[in-house]
Amino acid sequence: MNDLERRLARAAVPPLDAERLGERLGERAVADGLLEVAYGTFDSPLGELLVAVTPRGLVRLAYDDEGVEDEVLAELAERVSPRVLRAPERTDAIRRELDDYFAGRRRDFVTRIDWSLVRGFAGEVLRATARVPFGSVTTYRDVADAAGSPRAYRAAGNALGSNPIPIVVPCHRVLHAGGGLGGYTGGLDRKRKLLRLEGAIG
Repeated sequence: MNDLERRLARAAVPPLDAERLGERLGERAVADGLLEVAYGTFDSPLGELLVAVTPRGLVRLAYDDEGVEDEVLAELAERVSPRVLRAPERTDAIRRELDDYFAGRRRDFVTRIDWSLVRGFAGEVLRATARVPFGSVTTYRDVADAAGSPRAYRAAGNALGSNPIPIVVPCHRVLHAGGGLGGYTGGLDRKRKLLRLEGAIG
């Protein structure tokens, strides 16, 4: 090895893996004030969850089978901000709240919500749904009524089906008037598990 090769070897920087590189980019974006949407993933009793936050609050919570992660991130980039980066430490607060919820130590979420992904009647339906208490259930007609259009219960169902923040905005607490479960973004098995966790069904 000649002198030049020895100097190059000493100066070589070990390569970063993709995850660590993403974390460093996230840290730099935060330091430079460029990060507008931070996201991370974590395991839960319902499978892996993706959570995304903005300076205004929680903007997205997605089940792992809701679609490819890239599709969720593309939606955020298009509809919220193109400045989307993996920065899991920025999601720690909501992740801790979700951990406590699943462990039975939390009944209410205190994280602020960023409603950027909802508009119009759908937004009113989801805001009404966010007020349904832990352990309680309501109906599609009732949330439509609370949103100002009692006859629009089918539209309310569509709004709940596209809820960008399930669990925290508890669309699992909305049932058919006859007591049937109705639908759920994460599938009926998850809806049953959430309702059982809250003691709303046996």
